[in-house]
Amino acid sequence: MKYTWWLLQICMMLISIFFLIFGFDLIIGSYTLNDPFSFIMTFFAASFVILISLALSISFLIKMVRVYRQLNNDKQQS
Repeated sequence: MKYTWWLLQICMMLISIFFLIFGFDLIIGSYTLNDPFSFIMTFFAASFVILISLALSISFLIKMVRVYRQLNNDKQQS
């Protein structure tokens, strides 16, 4: 069961990094649009995607570091 948790966390981290890269690609692509309304909508949507995926990747990373430290502390105490 331990390995499945780590695998799930790593998969979720990779998915959030994928959407982070997708958000940056989308924000760069928004500058090629000619319509100001489309530019604004695409720019803010890309910013929202970047914000959420960055927050999720940081939270997954913090969760993995906490569990890793706790496992090391348990091994040292026993």
